[in-house]
Amino acid sequence: MEPTADRLRVVAVTYSPGASVHAFVRSLGRATTRPLDVVLADNGSTDGAPEAAAAAHEHVRVLRTGGNVGYGAAVDAGLAGAPGRWALVANPDVVLEPGSVDELLAVAARWPRAGAVGPAIRTPDGELYPSARDLPRLSTGAGHAALGWVWPANPWTARYRREREAPRERAAGWLSGSCFLVDLEAFRAVGGFDPGYFMYFEDVDLGERLGRAGYLNVYAPSAVVVHEGGHATRRQPHRMARVHHTSALRYLSRRYPGPPHAPLRLALRAGLGSRMLLSYVSGQVAAGARFQRGAAELQQDGAS
Repeated sequence: MEPTADRLRVVAVTYSPGASVHAFVRSLGRATTRPLDVVLADNGSTDGAPEAAAAAHEHVRVLRTGGNVGYGAAVDAGLAGAPGRWALVANPDVVLEPGSVDELLAVAARWPRAGAVGPAIRTPDGELYPSARDLPRLSTGAGHAALGWVWPANPWTARYRREREAPRERAAGWLSGSCFLVDLEAFRAVGGFDPGYFMYFEDVDLGERLGRAGYLNVYAPSAVVVHEGGHATRRQPHRMARVHHTSALRYLSRRYPGPPHAPLRLALRAGLGSRMLLSYVSGQVAAGARFQRGAAELQQDGAS
């Protein structure tokens, strides 16, 4: 199948995704009326699931990345040469609700400066994942990292996650990389994902660079997807904790470069190292704070 301008490129990065990739592909067909060109950018799967999905659906193909190159690098490869203006990037364990992609496209049309548009992300147990956040700052980041486990409703976590306001269409600092619509011109203008992030914080970095280039990261809770999440963490919790904190240090160090910030970077390294040890003990990669809003608010917000 030859990609054409009317086909929407969809990229999902796979690494032995199991049966979830089949549910993902099936949900895509209900999420949009547009023809699809689905690329499974495969980082070395051994379970045969990507190949099975491609065999079962003529609009799905597998792209070998050459190894486990990381999330951002695989997405960059999957979007290379994509035609048209918009593309969808999503994890293969996402299930998109009917009409959700068409709704993202409709929201994008209302925001001419949109570089990325992200849906509301619901967890299987009914929580609303805070997928449209402010860019990390030292004050909010430190409070969130230090207190997320022991005081879930602390003001720093709530401010960073933007959980004190009801879901509404708005611009955000960054959008979760687990599912978002991206303007290909904007994506290419900022250089795509930074392959220096193996996993985690590549979406934060992309959102910041889009903003600096004059684009908006738009949260569209009128479009809803369900994300199971946690596959990589459950398989390799200690490695994922290490990767998460390495990416956090890379991002924050690049925000505070140069000799004047050297003491700050040393403090960040020490603080993130301590937090990584806590992750090892707890088995959790993130800060541990439970989400403070339920997915039922999406219906209430839409009805008002």
